[in-house]
Amino acid sequence: MYARMRDLNDTAQASILYNLLMVELSALMDAPIVDNAAGRSEVAVAPVRRNTVFFIVAAALLMMSIDSTIVATALDAIQQGLDTSINLAGWTLTAYSLGFVLMLPVSGKLAERFGRRQVFLASVVVFTVASFGCATMQSIYPLIALRAIQAAGGAGFTPTATGIIVDHFGAARDRYVSLFGSVFPIGAMIGPIFGGYFVGYWSWRDVFYVNVPIGVFILLFALRFLPNDREETKSRVKHMDVLGVALLGSGLFAGMLAASILGERHGYASFPWAIGLLGVACVMIALFFRHIRRVDSPFIAPRLIYGRDFGMVNLVNMTYSGIVIGALALIPLYAIGRYDMSVLASGTLLTAQGLATVVCSLIAVATLRRTGYRMPLYLGSIVTAFGFLLLALPPFWGSSPYVWLAFASLLVGAGNGVINPASRNAGLQLAPESSSMLAALRTLSLQIGSIATISIATAILSYRGDTGVTLATIFVVLAVMRVLVMPLTKWVPEQRGAW
Repeated sequence: MYARMRDLNDTAQASILYNLLMVELSALMDAPIVDNAAGRSEVAVAPVRRNTVFFIVAAALLMMSIDSTIVATALDAIQQGLDTSINLAGWTLTAYSLGFVLMLPVSGKLAERFGRRQVFLASVVVFTVASFGCATMQSIYPLIALRAIQAAGGAGFTPTATGIIVDHFGAARDRYVSLFGSVFPIGAMIGPIFGGYFVGYWSWRDVFYVNVPIGVFILLFALRFLPNDREETKSRVKHMDVLGVALLGSGLFAGMLAASILGERHGYASFPWAIGLLGVACVMIALFFRHIRRVDSPFIAPRLIYGRDFGMVNLVNMTYSGIVIGALALIPLYAIGRYDMSVLASGTLLTAQGLATVVCSLIAVATLRRTGYRMPLYLGSIVTAFGFLLLALPPFWGSSPYVWLAFASLLVGAGNGVINPASRNAGLQLAPESSSMLAALRTLSLQIGSIATISIATAILSYRGDTGVTLATIFVVLAVMRVLVMPLTKWVPEQRGAW
C-alpha cells in the first residue's frame, strides 16, 4: 500500500514541477510592469517579483484545494476518534462546503473594499488558526463549527489572488490567472493521497495540522513579497450592504441545505423538506435581486451577475465547468457500482483526469492569445461530451473496465482543462477593476453547478438504486446536455491578446 501511495505521489510531484516550469517559461520579462488596463495611459509602477508572488498565491490555492478533498479520507477515523456517528462526521464536509459558498461573495466584496493584500493575509490567518483548532478538538460539534470558519478563510484565496495578479501583473496577467486552472486539479489529486497516508500512519488530526506550517510559510512570504494595494483599486463605498449580504447568504444557505438533504439517502420522507428549503432559497434569491436593483451601493452590482456579457459568462461557467466537476466526483462510485472495482482503483481514475486537466490547461494557456476564447470552449465541449458518452458505454476493443474508464475520465478532464483558461479570462477582461468579485462569482458558479449535479444524481440514486445503470444513464444525459448548451459559446465575448 505504501509503495502505491509513493508512486502516485511521485506522479503528483512531477505535475507540480511541470506546472512551476511552465510558470517560469511564461515569464516574458522581469522588468517593471506597466498598467494599461481600462484604457488608461501606461504608467510605470514599482517592480513586482511576479514568479514569487504567483508562487505565494498558488501555494494558498493549493492548500485550500488539498483541504477540500483530504478530509474525506479521514471521515471514518474522525468518527472513531471522536466517538460520533458517521452522519455527524460527514458534516465536517458539509460545513466546509456551506462556509465556502456563503463566504465567496463576501470575500470578493471585502477584497474590493479593504484591498486584496489585506484580505489575503487575513484569509491565511483565519484558515491556519482554524486548521490548528480543528486538529485539537475533542468533540465533533466544535470541529464542525471550526470547519465552517476554516472554509470562510479558504473562500478568500481565489478572489484576492486573482485581484493581486490582475492589479500588478500588467500585460502578463491573463496568462498567470489562467494558470490557476492547473493548481486545483493537483490539489484534488494529492489530497486523498496525503489523507490516506496521514490516517494510515499517524492520526486524522494530521490532516489539519499539516496546514499550520504551510499557512505560516505563506503568511511570512506574503508579508515580505506581496505588493501593497493601490488606492484606486479600493472601493470608495464606506459601508457594507448588510441586507444584501443577509438575503444572498440565507438564500445560498437554504439551497445548500436542500442539496445536502437530497444528497442523502433518506427516502421519500426527506423530499418535502428539500422542496420547502428550495422554495425558501428561491424567495430569498428573488428578494436579493430585487434589493440590489433598488439601492445605490449594492452588495454585488447587478451587471456583474446578469448584465450584458457577464450573465452569459456566469452561465457558461456553471454549465460547462461546474457540471463537469460534479460529474467527475461520481466516477469512483460508478466504477464500484457497475464494475465492482476496489475503492483504491476507483479513486485512481481521478488521477488520470487530473493530469489531463493540468496538461491541457497549460497548453491552452500557451495558445490562448492565438485561439481566442470561443475555439477552446467549442473544442473542450466536444471532448467532454465524448468522454461522458464513453463512460456510459461498456468497454470494447478488448479493453479492461479500468483502462476504459481511465481513458474516458482522461477525456473529460482534458476537455475541462482546455476550457478553464478561456472561461476564467472571459469575465475578467470585461471589468478588471472588479476582478476579486468576478473571481468569487465564477467560483460560486462552479460550486452551484457541481453541487446541483451531485445532489440531483444522488437523489435519483436513492430512489432508483442500481448504481451502475443509473449513473450510466446520467452520463448520457450530461453528454447530450453538453452538446445542447454549446451554442452559448457564440455569445461569450471574444478576446485575442492581453487585456
